[in-house]
Amino acid sequence: MKKIDDIINNVLDEIMSKMVRMKKARMMKVKGKQIARKRKIAMKRKANPAKLKTRAMKKARDIVAKKLLKDKSKSDLSIAGKENLEKRLVKKKAVIAKIAKRILPKVRKAENERLAKRRENE
Repeated sequence: MKKIDDIINNVLDEIMSKMVRMKKARMMKVKGKQIARKRKIAMKRKANPAKLKTRAMKKARDIVAKKLLKDKSKSDLSIAGKENLEKRLVKKKAVIAKIAKRILPKVRKAENERLAKRRENE
């Protein structure tokens, strides 16, 4: 059985059709509470390097998407528009990887600050 985290992480590399989007939406409706609970537990621990790299990739992907969309919001796009954006992002994989590598220290620093703040509040 696939782990929920694996399913979510695979979304980064996948161009989703309308049917796949609807299937993921149904899955998230069922598993959403479980995922949220696991995320809450995981946020108490320090993220491993692989998780930090994934976060950096997501941030880099968002940066590139924002540049491609210019002044439009991703949430305002139609399903076809989102598919089109994902196709364009797949072509920009090398650029996304470079940006992710560049922002990884910032992500690491943010993680350390988050944990320091958490220890401070305890």
